[in-house]
Amino acid sequence: MNRRQLEARYRALVLDELPRRARAGRWVVSNDHCFGRIVLDHAVAGCWYDVLDRRRSPAFAQLSDEQLAGAVALAERVLAEGDPLLRELDAQSLAWRGKPQKP
Repeated sequence: MNRRQLEARYRALVLDELPRRARAGRWVVSNDHCFGRIVLDHAVAGCWYDVLDRRRSPAFAQLSDEQLAGAVALAERVLAEGDPLLRELDAQSLAWRGKPQKP
């Protein structure tokens, strides 16, 4: 995929497909901004706003091509594997932010 296709796929996954699937399956998170947080954090291996400029929107546009491809691949994997993987990724994202894990 080229950059434009990756960005379009990222948006489709994070803003639509993942939240819809999460609500239907009662996953640990279901809001699009939570999926964005989790995927972006993993793309940069830490709290994304410690690495990217949170004032420049959209944040995913600041990712390198390699990071964006990884973010899309991870989001696709969450779509395929569901809540168990999402729980692991969310826990790591929260840990990077110094926040407690969800029960």
